[in-house]
Amino acid sequence: MDNLTVGRRHTNSRLPPEVNRILFVRNLPFKITAEELYDIFGKYGAIFQIRLGDRKDTRGTAYVVYEDIYDAKSAVDHLSGFNVGGRYLVVLYYQPEKLKKKAEADRKQKEIEELRGLIKTKKAQLETASE
Repeated sequence: MDNLTVGRRHTNSRLPPEVNRILFVRNLPFKITAEELYDIFGKYGAIFQIRLGDRKDTRGTAYVVYEDIYDAKSAVDHLSGFNVGGRYLVVLYYQPEKLKKKAEADRKQKEIEELRGLIKTKKAQLETASE
């Protein structure tokens, strides 16, 4: 009977909608290897894939994909704020919709700044022309 209740923990518990198998990890030491990440994150379940950022703009980040959503939740619960190489990990659920919204907001902000610059230039031109 105990084996049945242990196996059912996954089916009876409801997870928040943002929980998924893919984790986004920030604030990693730049010199960390994929093997070290497997050692750290593998303690919480079977890992499907790890993608370590290697470009200048993605260094210090990684994506960790678990086989099971409950293993990913356990990793987030235990590893957020975990100290690795003198840095505290930021472990988040990957949310592509949120990233798209942020990218769109950044693009719009840049467009607004460009328009403000054009307005200032036009005003300066008008002021010098009226003098």
